[in-house]
Amino acid sequence: MIKTSAALAATLALGAVTAAHAQQPKMEKCYGVALAGKNDCKAGAGTSCAGTSTKNYQGNAWKLVKAGTCTAIKTPKGNGSLTPKA
Repeated sequence: MIKTSAALAATLALGAVTAAHAQQPKMEKCYGVALAGKNDCKAGAGTSCAGTSTKNYQGNAWKLVKAGTCTAIKTPKGNGSLTPKA
């Protein structure tokens, strides 16, 4: 009986984790929208990862945003891009 209860509890927990994962929105990289030092990862030559962009709206620095929203994000330098900007 104890083994059955433990197996049932494990199955329910796995189902809850799977359901939570399925509800998370799809994300995509959006270039040119990060503020200086607030990028999510690599921002071109001389940088390594998160927080290494050197200027606001740096064209080769990206943030993860909800899929389908990137190009609608407006900045002083234009809109976000799905590809790095020069």
